[in-house]
Amino acid sequence: MTGHHPHEPSAIEQRVAALESLLVERGLVTTDAIDAVIATYEQDVGPMNGAAVVARAWADPDFKQRLLTDATRAIGELGFGGAEGENMVVLENTESVHNVVVCTLCSCYPWPVLGLPPRWYKSAAYRSRAVREPRAVLAEFGTAVPDDVEVRVWDSSAELRYLVLPQRPPDTEHLGVEDLAALVTRDHMIGVRR
Repeated sequence: MTGHHPHEPSAIEQRVAALESLLVERGLVTTDAIDAVIATYEQDVGPMNGAAVVARAWADPDFKQRLLTDATRAIGELGFGGAEGENMVVLENTESVHNVVVCTLCSCYPWPVLGLPPRWYKSAAYRSRAVREPRAVLAEFGTAVPDDVEVRVWDSSAELRYLVLPQRPPDTEHLGVEDLAALVTRDHMIGVRR
């Protein structure tokens, strides 16, 4: 075929392919097992789950109260939970408080509702600076928090993981739960976006 060049794999794609082939060749894992893990993180685990939780809380005051009282149980009502999400706390952003989540020791993160942590969440710079200078870090994400709003930084751990409940955007009363969920990103639920 003239003019057609196959996609050249990136360095990371080449490393992943090499590792996968080595693991399969040695009988440590099957390609079906690898495909199942990938499908889980593409379809079952990820920020779409957290967005569903947030949207339900915005649309259902009773659910919101349960979520703020016992997050693990309320999140479980929607079918989300398990490893890395056993003990959850939901932090509500308000007109006077903005919450930000960090893990200062490593990268503890609520996988069932947010999926895999982004690279920046695990970086030493984010882990240290989010605690020392949270407003500066937020500004780097394009998030300006007014001076009269308190910024609270929460340190996630292996025992306790957090999810931020962002404020519901104005003029969204006409939206259904699915449309509300489409407004929510992973960064909102970590607190680096308002």
